[in-house]
Amino acid sequence: MNKEMIENFIDYLCENEKCQNTIIKYQRDLYVFLEFLNERSLEKKIVREYKNFLMKKYAPRSVNSMLTALNSFFDYIERRDLKVKVLRIQKKIFINENKNLTKNEYKRLLHAAHDDVRLQLIMETLCSTGMRVSELQYITVENYKSGEIEVFNKGKERTIFLSKKLIQKMKIYIQQKKIKKGKIFVTKTGKPMDRISIWRCMKQLCQKAQVQSSKVFPHNLRRLFARSYYSLKKDLSKLADLLGHTSIETTRIYIMEDSKKHYRDIEDMNLII
Repeated sequence: MNKEMIENFIDYLCENEKCQNTIIKYQRDLYVFLEFLNERSLEKKIVREYKNFLMKKYAPRSVNSMLTALNSFFDYIERRDLKVKVLRIQKKIFINENKNLTKNEYKRLLHAAHDDVRLQLIMETLCSTGMRVSELQYITVENYKSGEIEVFNKGKERTIFLSKKLIQKMKIYIQQKKIKKGKIFVTKTGKPMDRISIWRCMKQLCQKAQVQSSKVFPHNLRRLFARSYYSLKKDLSKLADLLGHTSIETTRIYIMEDSKKHYRDIEDMNLII
């Protein structure tokens, strides 16, 4: 195994139109294995040693994602005999309360961002639509008024809906910033706002908003949308469509509550005399 084999595999993934984030991660994970291999020949014994190495260093889900990348590579080079099993992980039924952003905390973040109109509107857009950060670029001066934004992500096309109130706020923002055409949410140089930039800006709000830093990151706004929608409609299948999920099991993760909610529920059952 060498760098050339890895790059050929990456080219293969690109040709098959795999998700860009997946390609980048597979490439990074395979180079970790290559370093571990250290010019030794490919053997099942070494792959097992690598699995044990990962288990000591990473969380189970990270181990599985790295093994998945490696197993895919072994499929590509037709060495399926080298593939190893991923770890069995029990499904979580509760989310860590230190990562569960509440609606009140979200509103405090919005108030804390009142001096940064762009950031405030980005957070409102992400949270009220459930869209991914990478999909913000599809909102343009030309299409936002329709209230229906067509996005293409992870090999799928779907429609994202904007509320009338959000459209009005976008209209005011566009007028204030004198944006004539193209993407609405861009940097000073005209590039689309990316996840890292938004993440950094949001983290700066934590102290002022008095919200734990562990709860404040762009993807948590998408999760808050999911929990809010499910609480209102109780329609998991429709929610999966809105979020662009292929599997409802993925959507279930988004609507998990923390354990405090479960404690309240069992108290309300009133089954102890």
